Amino acid sequence: MGSITLRDVEKTYGHGAHAVKVIHGVNVEIADGEFVVIVGPSGCGKSTLLRMVAGLEEITGGEIDIGERVVNQLEPSERDIAMVFQNYALYPHMSVFDNMAYGLKIAKVPKAEIQARVEKAAGILELGALLDRKPRQLSGGQRQRVAMGRAIVRQPQVFLFDEPLSNLDAKLRAQTRLEIQKLHRELGVTSLFVTHDQVEAMTLAQRMIVMNAGNMEQVGTPDEVYAQPATTFVASFIGSPPMNLLHGQVAGNRFTIGDVTLNLPAPAPRDGALILGARPEHIEIRPDGEWPLTIEMIEMLGAERIVYGHMGGELVNVRIDATDAPPSAGTTIRLHVDATHLHWFDAASGRRVG
Repeated sequence: MGSITLRDVEKTYGHGAHAVKVIHGVNVEIADGEFVVIVGPSGCGKSTLLRMVAGLEEITGGEIDIGERVVNQLEPSERDIAMVFQNYALYPHMSVFDNMAYGLKIAKVPKAEIQARVEKAAGILELGALLDRKPRQLSGGQRQRVAMGRAIVRQPQVFLFDEPLSNLDAKLRAQTRLEIQKLHRELGVTSLFVTHDQVEAMTLAQRMIVMNAGNMEQVGTPDEVYAQPATTFVASFIGSPPMNLLHGQVAGNRFTIGDVTLNLPAPAPRDGALILGARPEHIEIRPDGEWPLTIEMIEMLGAERIVYGHMGGELVNVRIDATDAPPSAGTTIRLHVDATHLHWFDAASGRRVG
C-alpha cells in the first residue's frame, strides 16, 4: 500500500525568539495510487513539505505515514520512495542505461533483473534507442525522462516530483505532462507532485493541495478548487486570468464599490463588508447588463481577448472570444453575471461564505 498520511505536520527553523515556522499543521490523506499535486507560489512551503515526506527535512511536529507505517525516524532510503528533482542530476560520464541502473547496482539487485527493469522503463518512456548515449547527447526533455526512468526502475511505493518540468520550455513541458499522465495510468503508483504552475496542477492532479505561506488553503479535485475556491487566495491563484475580486458593501440586493452601486442578480449571503468574486469567462458583455465597466485596454491572446476596465475604482477583466467585436478603450460597456457564477468571501478573513 502506497498511501500517504500527514497528521498535524509542522516545520520550524531556528529556536526560541528566532524560530520561524514555515509549515503550519498540515493534515491530508493521499490514497494508494492517487496523483496529488501541491501547488502554490514561491516560498509557500510546498517543496519543504515534499522534502519532509521524502525524509530530506526533519519534521518539527506531527506524523507522516507512508504505506501505513510511521516514517518520522526513517532515513530516505528506508521509506520506499523515489524522487525526481528539478535538476536532472544525471552522472555525465555514464550512459543512459547506467544512470538508470545505478541505484539498483548499489542495492545489489541481480544483473538480469536490472536489465529487465531498465528495458521495461525505457520502453515506457521511449528511451530504448538512447540507452547507450551520454547525458550530453540528450535534449532537456530526454534527460528528464531518464531521471524519471531512474525512479521507475526502483519500483517504489511512492513517487515524489519536485518541480521536474521547470527547466523545460513551454512545448516540452506540455509534452512531458502528457508523458507523466501516461506513466501514472500505466504504473498506478502513488505520486506527490510539486509545482508553482497552476496549469500543471490543473492538468495533472486527481486532487490538488493549494499552499499559501505554509498553510494548506484547500484540498480538492481541480474542478472543485476552480468552481468553489475556499479563500480569496485560491480564487486569485487558480485560473488565468485570475478571478475578479471586488471589495464592497452589501445592502439587500445592492453591492457598493467605491462610488458605484451594482444591482445583484440574487441576494448575497449577508449584508455588510464582503468580497464579490466573478471569473472573467463568466462575465457577459450585454447592452442590458446591470454593471457598468469603463474600458482601459484590450489584450489579444489568439483565440480570445481579455478586456480590462475599471468599476468603482476596482480593476475588472473580462474574457471574450477573438471573433467578437472588441469594445474601444475609453468607452463604457454593460456587464451581466449570472447568480450561479457569483462567489462571496468574508472581507476580513478571505474565507468563502457563499
